[in-house]
Amino acid sequence: MKKVLILEDEVSIRSFVVINLKRAGYEPIEAGTGMEALEQLKNNPDIGVAILDIMLPDIDGFEVCRNIRASNKTIGIIMLTARAQEMDKVTGLMTGADDYVTKPFSPAELTARIDALFRRVGADVQQDDSELHQGPFVLNTRNRTLEKNGNRIKLTQVEYAIMKLFMQNPGRALSREDILTTVWGRDYDGELKIVDVNIRRLRIKIEDDTANPTYITTVWGFGYKWGL
Repeated sequence: MKKVLILEDEVSIRSFVVINLKRAGYEPIEAGTGMEALEQLKNNPDIGVAILDIMLPDIDGFEVCRNIRASNKTIGIIMLTARAQEMDKVTGLMTGADDYVTKPFSPAELTARIDALFRRVGADVQQDDSELHQGPFVLNTRNRTLEKNGNRIKLTQVEYAIMKLFMQNPGRALSREDILTTVWGRDYDGELKIVDVNIRRLRIKIEDDTANPTYITTVWGFGYKWGL
């Protein structure tokens, strides 16, 4: 059974999420504080997705996210927040989250986001060992790794999926809608800005000069293009 960590200090909300995760066939792992969540992750290294509330009694969800990403690039992370401010969403994504859900949310919405992250984890498992070569980059679609000039670049699931899409479509202008549909799925009902924030995060990792990107270029008013 696939394990999902739910970090939420409000017991009523956590219990509600746990019930619905069980109904959807997942094994929920509960935590009420940030430190407890990090301990649960140590004790359950096979957790595939973590749902992190932002407002917590000890350390906030952003810090928990940073701690997780420091040692685990593949786990799916969804930020859970009661606040709809733009900065919360951007901060969560820039600290390494894959997605965000704003309270109040429906069980179906949260389950759909979790399902999408788990699908992304196993997307390349059945493929033969293959590599995509573009300029200084090598993307291994079996090991889900990226190298630039022989040096490994650590990517989250979403970053890997975006890089794969770009490297499979060199020179093609991809709209934000194209990227959103391919990476997050057709049923994703989030906002387009999640694409822009993840592109910004990717550029920090792969570009020589983020102020003047040469690999991922902006097609103004449309989207992005991968070109060397």
